[in-house]
Amino acid sequence: MSTTGSLAIAPVFRTATPADVPALVSLVESAYRGDASRAGWTTEADLLDGQRTDAEGVLEVVQRPGSRVLVVEQDGEPVACCHVEHRGDHAYFGMFAVRPAAQGGGLGKVVMAEAERLARSEWGAPEMHMTVIRQREELIAWYERRGYRRTGRTSPFPYGDERFGVPLRADLEFELLVKDLGTAGEV
Repeated sequence: MSTTGSLAIAPVFRTATPADVPALVSLVESAYRGDASRAGWTTEADLLDGQRTDAEGVLEVVQRPGSRVLVVEQDGEPVACCHVEHRGDHAYFGMFAVRPAAQGGGLGKVVMAEAERLARSEWGAPEMHMTVIRQREELIAWYERRGYRRTGRTSPFPYGDERFGVPLRADLEFELLVKDLGTAGEV
Protein backbone atom coordinates (compact mmCIF):
# COMPACT_ATOMS: atom_id res chain seq x y z
CA MET A 1 0.00 0.00 0.00
CA SER A 2 1.40 3.39 -0.96
CA THR A 3 1.31 6.16 1.61
CA THR A 4 2.77 8.89 -0.55
CA GLY A 5 -0.44 10.90 -0.79
CA SER A 6 -1.79 10.19 2.66
CA LEU A 7 -0.85 10.41 6.29
CA ALA A 8 -1.09 6.67 6.97
CA ILE A 9 2.47 6.78 8.31
CA ALA A 10 3.08 9.72 10.64
CA PRO A 11 5.62 12.21 9.34
CA VAL A 12 8.86 12.66 11.28
CA PHE A 13 10.07 16.23 11.80
CA ARG A 14 13.71 17.14 12.28
CA THR A 15 15.90 20.20 11.89
CA ALA A 16 17.89 20.33 8.65
CA THR A 17 21.66 20.18 8.64
CA PRO A 18 24.08 21.24 5.89
CA ALA A 19 24.11 17.62 4.69
CA ASP A 20 20.39 17.99 3.81
CA VAL A 21 20.92 20.90 1.39
CA PRO A 22 21.05 18.90 -1.90
CA ALA A 23 17.85 16.97 -1.00
CA LEU A 24 16.10 20.18 0.06
CA VAL A 25 16.97 21.98 -3.17
CA SER A 26 15.67 19.00 -5.14
CA LEU A 27 12.46 18.86 -3.08
CA VAL A 28 11.73 22.59 -3.47
CA GLU A 29 12.45 22.52 -7.19
CA SER A 30 10.20 19.48 -7.70
CA ALA A 31 7.28 21.20 -5.97
CA TYR A 32 7.42 24.48 -7.88
CA ARG A 33 9.34 24.37 -11.15
CA GLY A 34 9.49 22.39 -14.33
CA ASP A 35 7.28 19.66 -15.69
CA ALA A 36 7.71 17.46 -12.60
CA SER A 37 5.99 20.14 -10.50
CA ARG A 38 2.83 19.82 -12.60
CA ALA A 39 2.09 16.51 -10.82
CA GLY A 40 1.09 18.60 -7.79
CA TRP A 41 -1.05 21.69 -7.44
CA THR A 42 1.62 24.10 -6.11
CA THR A 43 3.48 24.49 -9.40
CA GLU A 44 4.67 27.93 -10.48
CA ALA A 45 5.67 26.61 -13.91
CA ASP A 46 3.14 28.87 -15.70
CA LEU A 47 4.53 31.97 -13.96
CA LEU A 48 8.26 31.30 -13.68
CA ASP A 49 10.94 29.28 -15.38
CA GLY A 50 14.43 28.52 -14.12
CA GLN A 51 15.30 27.73 -10.53
CA ARG A 52 13.27 28.37 -7.36
CA THR A 53 16.28 28.18 -5.05
CA ASP A 54 19.89 27.09 -4.99
CA ALA A 55 22.27 25.30 -2.65
CA GLU A 56 23.90 28.52 -1.42
CA GLY A 57 20.55 30.08 -0.46
CA VAL A 58 19.32 26.94 1.30
CA LEU A 59 22.60 26.51 3.18
CA GLU A 60 22.42 30.13 4.31
CA VAL A 61 18.97 29.69 5.93
CA VAL A 62 19.96 26.30 7.41
CA GLN A 63 22.89 27.98 9.19
CA ARG A 64 21.34 31.39 9.99
CA PRO A 65 20.89 32.15 13.73
CA GLY A 66 17.19 32.38 14.69
CA SER A 67 16.27 30.29 11.68
CA ARG A 68 15.14 26.69 11.42
CA VAL A 69 14.54 24.56 8.34
CA LEU A 70 12.26 21.64 9.14
CA VAL A 71 12.68 18.45 7.13
CA VAL A 72 9.67 16.16 7.10
CA GLU A 73 10.29 12.49 6.43
CA GLN A 74 8.02 9.54 5.76
CA ASP A 75 9.57 6.08 5.50
CA GLY A 76 13.00 7.72 5.94
CA GLU A 77 12.60 9.91 2.82
CA PRO A 78 12.23 13.72 2.79
CA VAL A 79 8.72 14.53 1.57
CA ALA A 80 8.28 18.11 2.78
CA CYS A 81 10.15 21.05 4.26
CA CYS A 82 9.68 24.59 5.44
CA HIS A 83 11.77 27.45 6.77
CA VAL A 84 10.73 29.28 9.94
CA GLU A 85 12.64 32.31 11.16
CA HIS A 86 12.29 34.41 14.31
CA ARG A 87 12.16 38.06 13.30
CA GLY A 88 11.56 39.86 16.57
CA ASP A 89 7.86 40.68 16.71
CA HIS A 90 6.86 37.86 14.36
CA ALA A 91 8.05 34.65 12.74
CA TYR A 92 8.50 34.24 8.99
CA PHE A 93 7.36 31.12 7.12
CA GLY A 94 8.86 30.21 3.76
CA MET A 95 10.55 27.61 1.56
CA PHE A 96 7.44 25.46 2.07
CA ALA A 97 7.44 22.44 -0.21
CA VAL A 98 5.66 19.10 -0.35
CA ARG A 99 6.72 16.49 -2.87
CA PRO A 100 4.16 16.69 -5.73
CA ALA A 101 3.06 13.04 -5.34
CA ALA A 102 2.37 13.69 -1.64
CA GLN A 103 0.27 16.83 -2.19
CA GLY A 104 -3.43 16.82 -1.47
CA GLY A 105 -3.30 14.28 1.37
CA GLY A 106 -3.14 16.66 4.33
CA LEU A 107 0.63 16.68 4.84
CA GLY A 108 0.91 20.41 4.10
CA LYS A 109 -1.57 21.21 6.88
CA VAL A 110 0.47 19.12 9.33
CA VAL A 111 3.73 20.83 8.33
CA MET A 112 2.21 24.29 8.64
CA ALA A 113 0.74 23.47 12.06
CA GLU A 114 4.16 22.29 13.29
CA ALA A 115 5.85 25.47 12.02
CA GLU A 116 3.23 27.59 13.79
CA ARG A 117 3.61 25.55 16.99
CA LEU A 118 7.37 26.03 16.89
CA ALA A 119 7.09 29.80 16.32
CA ARG A 120 4.59 30.17 19.16
CA SER A 121 6.09 27.82 21.74
CA GLU A 122 9.82 28.27 21.16
CA TRP A 123 9.96 31.95 20.21
CA GLY A 124 6.69 33.33 21.63
CA ALA A 125 5.90 34.82 18.22
CA PRO A 126 2.41 36.33 18.19
CA GLU A 127 2.17 36.29 14.37
CA MET A 128 3.41 34.31 11.40
CA HIS A 129 4.22 36.24 8.22
CA MET A 130 4.78 34.94 4.71
CA THR A 131 4.97 36.37 1.23
CA VAL A 132 3.22 34.70 -1.70
CA ILE A 133 3.18 35.64 -5.36
CA ARG A 134 -0.04 37.65 -5.58
CA GLN A 135 -1.09 35.91 -8.79
CA ARG A 136 -1.19 32.52 -6.99
CA GLU A 137 -4.89 32.85 -6.09
CA GLU A 138 -5.47 29.12 -5.43
CA LEU A 139 -2.47 28.94 -3.09
CA ILE A 140 -3.49 32.14 -1.28
CA ALA A 141 -7.00 30.70 -0.83
CA TRP A 142 -5.43 27.57 0.73
CA TYR A 143 -3.52 29.76 3.20
CA GLU A 144 -6.66 31.76 3.97
CA ARG A 145 -8.46 28.52 4.89
CA ARG A 146 -5.63 27.97 7.41
CA GLY A 147 -6.24 31.35 9.06
CA TYR A 148 -3.91 33.62 7.12
CA ARG A 149 -5.23 36.97 5.98
CA ARG A 150 -4.28 39.06 3.01
CA THR A 151 -2.82 42.42 3.99
CA GLY A 152 -2.81 44.13 0.60
CA ARG A 153 0.84 45.01 1.27
CA THR A 154 2.90 44.06 -1.75
CA SER A 155 6.57 44.02 -2.66
CA PRO A 156 8.12 43.72 -6.09
CA PHE A 157 9.29 40.44 -7.59
CA PRO A 158 13.09 40.52 -8.02
CA TYR A 159 13.09 40.79 -11.82
CA GLY A 160 16.56 40.32 -13.25
CA ASP A 161 17.78 38.14 -10.36
CA GLU A 162 17.65 34.65 -11.84
CA ARG A 163 18.37 33.08 -8.43
CA PHE A 164 14.59 33.39 -7.96
CA GLY A 165 13.58 32.27 -11.43
CA VAL A 166 12.90 33.69 -14.85
CA PRO A 167 9.49 35.41 -14.92
CA LEU A 168 7.13 34.45 -17.73
CA ARG A 169 4.99 37.57 -17.21
CA ALA A 170 5.65 41.20 -16.29
CA ASP A 171 3.16 41.73 -13.44
CA LEU A 172 4.48 39.46 -10.68
CA GLU A 173 4.64 40.75 -7.12
CA PHE A 174 4.53 39.35 -3.61
CA GLU A 175 1.75 39.91 -1.09
CA LEU A 176 2.24 39.70 2.65
CA LEU A 177 -0.05 37.21 4.44
CA VAL A 178 -0.31 37.24 8.25
CA LYS A 179 -1.76 34.86 10.84
CA ASP A 180 -2.35 35.63 14.49
CA LEU A 181 -0.74 32.79 16.47
CA GLY A 182 -2.08 33.86 19.86
CA THR A 183 0.18 33.24 22.82
CA ALA A 184 2.16 30.17 23.82
CA GLY A 185 -0.39 29.33 26.53
CA GLU A 186 -3.41 29.32 24.21
CA VAL A 187 -4.77 26.10 22.76
